[in-house]
Amino acid sequence: MAKNSNTPAARPATVRVSMAARAAERAPITLESALRFGPTEDVISKVMRIFQVEPVPVAEIREMVEENLVKQAEGMAMGEKGAEITFGRIVGAAYGAAQTYDTRRARARELTAKMNEDRDEDRDGPSGFESRVEQAQEFAATLAMQALAAISAAEGACSAYEHITGNVWKPYVAQTTATATAAIGRQAATARMSAFE
Repeated sequence: MAKNSNTPAARPATVRVSMAARAAERAPITLESALRFGPTEDVISKVMRIFQVEPVPVAEIREMVEENLVKQAEGMAMGEKGAEITFGRIVGAAYGAAQTYDTRRARARELTAKMNEDRDEDRDGPSGFESRVEQAQEFAATLAMQALAAISAAEGACSAYEHITGNVWKPYVAQTTATATAAIGRQAATARMSAFE
């Protein structure tokens, strides 16, 4: 049976609705969410001791990022919304670094557990497996320090935002269809609904 060419396909509308629903469900990225996935002070202390890595200059990073962003915002006459979005990208990068660290830390732990399970007193583990475990652990240690640096930069960005606007930074949330419709008002919403009758 031939389709009526005047009847639009329902699929694009369905896709639009599901995309809007997914966007609404997606939690905004905050500094707290980055800290939740990032390494703790205790982990950083142990990583520095065991892997012999240099400390991250946390205070200096925070201060440098804050100073530079304040100067940049003042020079560009950046408004509150612009600062919210721009500085949010730095928080987003910290969240990504913290998540990557957390994933690689879990992988290193998994490989270490497997190495211990596969070994008994009378035989060695699979050839080359120890070096894979060592590489995974070293990579996780490197990512721990990178995540710490990224989180320090995000803390500097949040401080800069507060310095510029006088408000605590919060993630920018794009207006969803639901909130946009609520803002229209009852009369306008009724007029729009007449299109579907």
